[in-house]
Amino acid sequence: MDTVQLAANWNAVRRRVDEACREAGRDPGEVSILPVSKTFGPDVVRAALAQGLNRFGENKVQEIKDKATALAGESIDWVVIGHLQTNKAKDVARLASEVQSLDRLELAEALHRRLEAENRTLDVLVQVKTAREESKHGLPAEELPAFLECLRAYPTLRVKGLMTLATLSEDPGEVRACFGHLRELRDRCAAEGHLLARLSMGMSGDFPFAIAEGATEVRIGTAIFGSRSYPVA
Repeated sequence: MDTVQLAANWNAVRRRVDEACREAGRDPGEVSILPVSKTFGPDVVRAALAQGLNRFGENKVQEIKDKATALAGESIDWVVIGHLQTNKAKDVARLASEVQSLDRLELAEALHRRLEAENRTLDVLVQVKTAREESKHGLPAEELPAFLECLRAYPTLRVKGLMTLATLSEDPGEVRACFGHLRELRDRCAAEGHLLARLSMGMSGDFPFAIAEGATEVRIGTAIFGSRSYPVA
């Protein structure tokens, strides 16, 4: 990985995020960036570590396992952002610092059991489906209040906020509406006593809309690491 190019990409993304914040009338300090390293190998993560980054989003638990082994001894926070199967709960409880794709009670139960065995707690975000595509995962929006109530039974899961994926559309209004919907859901839940400070929404192609609608974190991969051209076994 060209570390000079990586540094330039990171600085450019940070400037763009800061600019989007200012255009939205927000303090840039309110919005963090989660570098998404999925499909990139340990060498790329190692180059990012050299730039001072140590928190990375991954879609697949197997990738986290492989990279954690290759980068043993490094201080890295692995964040699961992809759809998570319950049979991966053991590895997540052992390796991940956060899950942003919690979307069903079966998964909450599996994570809780494994976390108890590891004597750990885990930050989680509830993934809510706001997009129209059937391929998008997430809890149905209307089920969120009841789901949050049920999560109180799992003290190992520290519920910090919500996550969503916007509709893939050329219509900016449609994309922005997904993000606005998540913010409105957060606000309604807050009125019921659920403090959800974090909104993880927005990626390389749509993060300005997410920031305008209240994102506290954007998940950026391509704009930092470049095009994804190969899979990680």
